[in-house]
Amino acid sequence: MKHWINRLGRRDFLKTAGFSLAALPSIDLLRLPLPRPKGPARVAVVRTADREEGVSRILKLMDLSRMAGRHVVLKPNFNSADPAPAATDPDMLARLVREIQDRGARKITLGESSGPQGTARVMAEYGVHDMARAMGFDVVNYDEIADTDWVRFGPEGTHWPEGFALPRHVVEAEYNVATCCLKTHGFGGVFTMALKLSVGLTPRQIRRPMHRSDDMRLMIAELNLGYRPDLIVVDGVTAFTDGGPSTGEEKRADVMIAGDDPVAVDAVGVAVLRKLGSNEAIMNTPVFQQEQIARAVDIGLGVGSPDLIEFVTPDAATRDYAESLRPLMA
Repeated sequence: MKHWINRLGRRDFLKTAGFSLAALPSIDLLRLPLPRPKGPARVAVVRTADREEGVSRILKLMDLSRMAGRHVVLKPNFNSADPAPAATDPDMLARLVREIQDRGARKITLGESSGPQGTARVMAEYGVHDMARAMGFDVVNYDEIADTDWVRFGPEGTHWPEGFALPRHVVEAEYNVATCCLKTHGFGGVFTMALKLSVGLTPRQIRRPMHRSDDMRLMIAELNLGYRPDLIVVDGVTAFTDGGPSTGEEKRADVMIAGDDPVAVDAVGVAVLRKLGSNEAIMNTPVFQQEQIARAVDIGLGVGSPDLIEFVTPDAATRDYAESLRPLMA
């Protein structure tokens, strides 16, 4: 973290506005058209020890033509103000924003709700608003948006007893970009990558019951019924192989992963953790039997087999590395 860290030490005096999920109009999830995988999922893999270079290299492997002229909504992983892999590296984020701009995006809006730390404080410590002013993008703190800026999804077909809500501008976005870290989750999630990134899109008030539920991992997957990223970028230069999400056992993986299928991306990420050597929850449960992934497959969010993942790599050495992950997903 070099250019964009700005540790102001500012106290967070902002209070989350009252939020009533029941007061919002509800969309019955069973009426939503389930997204269905269309053939193999393309997952790009790049070996790199440099996050900024890695972003540029991996995006060259992706078809991002639809990004031109669109309003891009960007979701980072600002779970806390701790350094990567606990949270999105600010220098990597700045490079990602520049790459999006270079591809002709009409506008970029970064939105986040952190936790357990206050979002305003995390953004201040990471210098997000300074970056936004310097680079010309907007920032939305989901802790501060109005009730009318949420879309409520009803409970039918889910493990959410009262349903859940996501920001309207994410649900209705022209183009969603998600960037996450490679790590385990020591508080019931098992791992936290593309699927679990959606938790930071929910109202803060509904997260504590989710984290206490035996159905937590199923609920995480179901949040992704409300939106689908057009681009997912996973920073796996370093990884937590135990603990997480804010602190944990850290190892170098020197890899970046990208795709648009959250199931395929998470499956490859979990395979990387297995290759590094991780905790029992990762090592002793087959990848596609992990509850987040299995539920996501059940509800049509992505491919259901490693055989349906097509690796895209820049060279033969990286191809060999990527293919070495395939048996770890079997």
